[in-house]
Amino acid sequence: MTQVRGDRTVGFEQHLMNKAPNSVEKSSRRQFLRRSVGGASLFGLGGASALLSFPAQAEKPAAGASSGGGRSLGKEFTYDVSKFYKTDPALIHYAESSKIATGFKELHAVATGPEDRVYAAGDQAVRVFSKTGERVSEFGLSEKPRCLAVATAGNIFVGMKNRVEVFDASGARQARWAVTGGDAVLTAVAVVEKDVFVADAGNRVVLRYDLAGKLLGRIGKKDPERHILGFIVPSPYLDLNVGADGLLWVVNPGRHRLEAYTFDGEIRNYWGEESLGLKGFCGCCNPIHFARLPDGRFVTSEKGLPRVKVYSAQGDFEGVVAGPELFPNQIENPNANATGGVCMDLAVDSAGRVLLADAFLREVRVFTRKK
Repeated sequence: MTQVRGDRTVGFEQHLMNKAPNSVEKSSRRQFLRRSVGGASLFGLGGASALLSFPAQAEKPAAGASSGGGRSLGKEFTYDVSKFYKTDPALIHYAESSKIATGFKELHAVATGPEDRVYAAGDQAVRVFSKTGERVSEFGLSEKPRCLAVATAGNIFVGMKNRVEVFDASGARQARWAVTGGDAVLTAVAVVEKDVFVADAGNRVVLRYDLAGKLLGRIGKKDPERHILGFIVPSPYLDLNVGADGLLWVVNPGRHRLEAYTFDGEIRNYWGEESLGLKGFCGCCNPIHFARLPDGRFVTSEKGLPRVKVYSAQGDFEGVVAGPELFPNQIENPNANATGGVCMDLAVDSAGRVLLADAFLREVRVFTRKK
């Protein structure tokens, strides 16, 4: 997917030609084409930032680029999205209250833990900050982290490409779990009581472990008999979270929705819609990250058209945390940043503050609800 900068129009046909062969169901291609021509929203934004083969960047042809066969894309394959770059101030319910400079060259993930401490993962380390932003501690890692979670007891679970490493509160490594499967790309970790859930975007599945690292099951694989459609994951974003409702919530980014599962893998609920408007999610695959506020509401982040929004516990749109105007780097460079992707990882603390990992700024940006 390419963006033409002069008049803020976006072309999407090239995304179809570059599409990884198995990244969507075979029957979906004709549906995606019809939906794209009619609504121009599915592939309009963030479509080629990282396909299932996960290249670092997508080509960015100039205005009037051809579809690959020498013919112009034409007006019907472009649309103006400039009106979506400004947010109605009445819908913005949060304000940026502070920033935490992580000191990383590459920032990959953020989480919160006991005493509302902030954990940032980047380069080959995890750095811990107080809730007011002072650095408390740091420990090194054997390779680049991709995601992390902190248990209530203080243990830290860090996901690398194809394994999970567990550290105690002081940063001493306690365990290492290898994830089998040559296509494994770990993108999220969640810990609750006796269970650890790991999102594997490469294999399009959620892995359930016990605290000792024993694999207990796989969740989300396509299963018509159980009414499970399967995850569509065109780019390396597959996030998850366990809420107070006792359900495992997982983003199905290619379907533009969040899905709720029991720990045994039965689907129980879902919500979300495809739309350029604020109520829905646009692009090939959004939202890319989400978190749960203490009262059960959802906070989501999107790439392509970068924005952070709040939904009720039932999935109803409530308001905006941060609109596209706060992310000029993501708008100007939708397919590249320091991490080779778009890091808009989210966390929340006990006070309901929203923490956003901004990879371009290498900062954790803190948003507080307006009075």
